[in-house]
Amino acid sequence: METGIVRTFGEPDRQDVIALWEASGLTRPWNDPGSDIDRKLAVDDSLLMVAELDGRIVGTVMAGYDGHRGWVNYLAVEPAVRGTGLGAQLMLEAERRLVALGCPKVNLQVRQDNANAVSFYERLGYVDDDVISLGKRLTHDDPP
Repeated sequence: METGIVRTFGEPDRQDVIALWEASGLTRPWNDPGSDIDRKLAVDDSLLMVAELDGRIVGTVMAGYDGHRGWVNYLAVEPAVRGTGLGAQLMLEAERRLVALGCPKVNLQVRQDNANAVSFYERLGYVDDDVISLGKRLTHDDPP
């Protein structure tokens, strides 16, 4: 199991985090990753975390808590270190921080075609809640 240093995001991490999200296929044209970081930092900067290994950013996770449920977004691990336990380490830290805030349950969404991610989360104890996820865009990001 790979052990990285998991810590809270710092502004100097921004470009490395965005590059990791892009390399991991997490970005979409309708979401500017820089704006996503800015919105997160404006609400709760302690729930945006990075994993460092040998001084490099090799993982990220963004969590949120609204007082009812926690959410996880932007879990990413550099392709070269996937399968080493670093993703689980990031998730455990996100869960630990959510529990410290009083969060009773965490939700996350996985794209339907991402069977590897579903398997990963199932190994961590996540189950299909048999719900339909609906969304409505309230703002539109400018293209990065």
